[in-house]
Amino acid sequence: MICGLLGKKLSHSYSPQIHQQLGTYRYDLFERSGEELEDFLLNGTFQGLNVTIPYKKSVIPYCRELSPQAKKMGAVNTIVKRSDGTLIGHNTDYFGFQSMAQRLPVAYRNKKVLVLGSDGASNTVCAVMKELGAQVVVISRSGENNYENLNKHADCAVIVNATPVGMYPNTGISPVSLNLFPNLEGVLDLIYNPARTKLILDAQQRGIPTENGLWMLVAQAKESAEWFTGENISDNKIAHIYKAIKRNMENIVLIGMPGCGKSTVGALLAQQLGKKFVDADAQIEIHAGCTIPEIFQNQQEEGFRKIETKVLSELGKQSGMVIATGGGCVTRQENLPLLRQNGTIVWIKRNIAELPTDGRPLSLTTDLLQMFETRKPMYEKFADITVNNDSTPTETATRILSKLEETE
Repeated sequence: MICGLLGKKLSHSYSPQIHQQLGTYRYDLFERSGEELEDFLLNGTFQGLNVTIPYKKSVIPYCRELSPQAKKMGAVNTIVKRSDGTLIGHNTDYFGFQSMAQRLPVAYRNKKVLVLGSDGASNTVCAVMKELGAQVVVISRSGENNYENLNKHADCAVIVNATPVGMYPNTGISPVSLNLFPNLEGVLDLIYNPARTKLILDAQQRGIPTENGLWMLVAQAKESAEWFTGENISDNKIAHIYKAIKRNMENIVLIGMPGCGKSTVGALLAQQLGKKFVDADAQIEIHAGCTIPEIFQNQQEEGFRKIETKVLSELGKQSGMVIATGGGCVTRQENLPLLRQNGTIVWIKRNIAELPTDGRPLSLTTDLLQMFETRKPMYEKFADITVNNDSTPTETATRILSKLEETE
C-alpha cells in the first residue's frame, strides 16, 4: 500500500516518521503545484493521502464522497482511494485538535476562548471548542473582533493560536501580548516547530499550562492511519509516538563555566542519542572568520556577545541537536528563549579548581570563583536540569540521559 502527504512545500514534514510507527504501508511526500493537482488526484499511484496547506479545500471537488466530519469542517485532510478508483474525503484534524485540547487541565464549558486566526485550522478549533461548551471568539485582522480591540476580551480563559505567527523559520514573535489577559488558564498553539513558540514561552513564564501542535499532528495521523488500513489503532499509540518524535526533535543545550566539559560530554551525548553535535564557539569562529581570542581583542566582550547571540539564534531554531554553548552565554537574557524554544537546557557543574584556562580570554583575566558567583544565578535561571561533572565524561553523559528520561 502506498500512502503519503500531499502539499505544496513539504521539506520539514514529520509525517513520514509518525506513519512509520502506525502501519506497514509506504508513506511518501507528494509535493505538487496547483497545476499538477488534478492529474495527481485522478491518475496518481496512491491508496491513501494526507492533505496539507494549501489543498485542504482544493481536493474536495475530486472526492466522490465526503465523510460527515469533512462536510462539517468544509475541508479534507485525509483521502482514501476505493477499489473502483473513486476518492472519499475525511477530516481527522477535528479528532487531532480535540485530543490536544483535552490535555490542558481546563474545563472549557462556559469559558471564553479566543481563537487567533480565521482561516484554515480556525474552523476546526472553533467547532471543537463549541462542542466542549466554550464561548468562542475569533480574532482576525479586521472585523468586529480584531487585534486592535483585544482589551474587550481581557476575561478570556484560553487562547488558541491558529495562525502561522511564530512558526519556523520566523520564530521569536507572538501574535498577542499575554499582559492583556489576567485570567488566562491555558494556551494552545497549533505550531509544533519550534516546540515552544514565543506565545508558549510567555505563558510558561507566567505558570500557565500550554500545549503545542505536536500532539494534534500525531493524533490526527493516528485516525488517518485507521482510514488507510481499515483497522482500529489504540489511542495509547498517540502518547508513544508523541514521546518518540518529541525526543528526536528536541535539542539538548549544555551550559556551564568555561572548561566544565560541555564539548566532551556533548559529543558523547550526541553519539548515544544519534543527534548532531554542534559547538557554539566553533560556529562563532566560522561566522566571524577569526578565532575567539581575536574577536575579544578586536571587538571586546560586547562585540563577542553580539556575535554569540546571532549564532545562538540560528542554532536554537534548528532541531535534533546537542549544542555546547560558551560559558558566558547566560549573561544575556535574550539568549534564554533562543535556546529554550527547541531545547532542554542542562547546566554542567564542575569544581572551580579543575577548570582549565588556556585559550579562554575571560578565564585568563578574571578570578574564576568571582566569575562563578556572578554567573551562578544566571545558570540557575537558564537550567532545566543540573548535573555535576565530577567523574568521567561518560558517567556525566549517563546522568544527563537519566535526568532527561525523568522529565519526559
